[in-house]
Amino acid sequence: MVILYFIFAFTCLLLFLFITFLSSLILRIFTGKSIRDSSYPPVKGTVFHQLLYFTKLYDHQTQIARETPTYRLLSPNHSSVYTCDVRNIEHVLKTKFSTYTKGAYNELIMGDTFGHGIFVVDGEKWRQQRKLASMEFSTRILRDFSCSVFRRNAAKLVKVVHEFSDSNCSFDMQDLLMRCTLDSIFKVGFGIELNCLEESSKSGLGFMKAFDESTALTYRRYVDPFWKVKKFLNVGSEASLRKYVKVINDFVDHLIRSKRKLLAGEKAGNDKEDILSRFLVESEKDPEQMNDKYLSDIILNFMIAGKDTSANTLSWFFYMLSKNPLIQEKVAQEVMDVVGLNHEANIDEFVADITDAALEQMHYLHATLTETLRLYPAVPLDGRSAEVDDILPDGFRVKKGDRITYMAYAMGRMPYIWGNDAEDFRPERWLENGIFKPESPFKFVAFHAGPRICLGKDFAYRQMKIVAMALLCFFRFELADETQNVTYRTMFTLHMDCSLTMLAVPRKSLNIS
Repeated sequence: MVILYFIFAFTCLLLFLFITFLSSLILRIFTGKSIRDSSYPPVKGTVFHQLLYFTKLYDHQTQIARETPTYRLLSPNHSSVYTCDVRNIEHVLKTKFSTYTKGAYNELIMGDTFGHGIFVVDGEKWRQQRKLASMEFSTRILRDFSCSVFRRNAAKLVKVVHEFSDSNCSFDMQDLLMRCTLDSIFKVGFGIELNCLEESSKSGLGFMKAFDESTALTYRRYVDPFWKVKKFLNVGSEASLRKYVKVINDFVDHLIRSKRKLLAGEKAGNDKEDILSRFLVESEKDPEQMNDKYLSDIILNFMIAGKDTSANTLSWFFYMLSKNPLIQEKVAQEVMDVVGLNHEANIDEFVADITDAALEQMHYLHATLTETLRLYPAVPLDGRSAEVDDILPDGFRVKKGDRITYMAYAMGRMPYIWGNDAEDFRPERWLENGIFKPESPFKFVAFHAGPRICLGKDFAYRQMKIVAMALLCFFRFELADETQNVTYRTMFTLHMDCSLTMLAVPRKSLNIS
């Protein structure tokens, strides 16, 4: 009887605590938000309403943005303002750059996975990493080394696809592209050969799974009101996140220690090609500041920038080409025209001919990749936090602490930005007399804009072009199932939520050794 009474009392206590927490949460959401004040963006719900639409979140936001370019969702401590207005985006990312930061709330959510890396921090920490990364990305050594790696791994990818094509088997294009870019990013970033394309690298694939799952679970924190409680109790999604973060940290720690030992045994003065080696050399100038934890954070931020964005974009690129075969043939024809394709050529000889000069002439390919990014941006949402009260160019007020989010995915589908054919896949919109013509980075925000614009933009385009040219040179791609509904997984990057099952049809007989 006493035990039953204790269980009943404990249950009542838990229920009381839950109701108290929920009541406090609701009170904080709706208090002090100027809900009926028309000088603030119209309210379209709370951030927790996004849980209802989580699997189709970006399409839900697109639907709202068609009627209301700037709106807000209420949060416990502030309002979350969402906008597709190009003027607002330039205001936040450039004009008043210093008064809009990543913010403490963003750092709290992302810190467990990404530490104090460049995508999380502000102020001096950001400036220091930005300066260092900017110097490294501008070096000719890194450019030449990365292109060599991209060409080599593109050739490997063609050989793998050839095996499927030769046996008339379907394959998961997204998985192959993920493996290819993971191999490339580990070689360019850390000087390590994972060989995920050629064989099953248990440690590399384990890291890739942990990295993908941790980023997805971290992103879910933005709409989960109970994530802090779950983290404290180490249950549910937070228990899984902790497990994946440990796998990531153990892998990266081992990587840094191994690289330090390797460099210690090398002769001084040798040119270091991979990014980690160059950062380690730089860390010797300030070992206290650039310790192993600092380097680990840099690595993880570099990973999300280099692996996910290129692989995801290429996956959507080949999906769109399979849905638009005439565009696929136009790109393939440009490859033939620019590279002087010999269909009997050895794949290794072909990729060797993909020079900087050849890449610069691929205007239609560049336009097609850019059109892919317009509709399927690698980072579908991003934003800043207001450090002071402000008025946006569209006339709406924001309060200190409000988060201003610009919706790249929704923007690509807005007729008031791109015209009535905004939802059409039309690479020609980027061409003028056959030459690629860029748009304002505040209109096309796939690589962000302002002082924090992506340093790896050219790096990413080079990798994507080389892979696309190598594959389209030798194959025509089709969906294995034309009725397949391809959609995204809601996370930091626009990852497909399913396999991209394709067939590769040889353009002519191949000579792949």
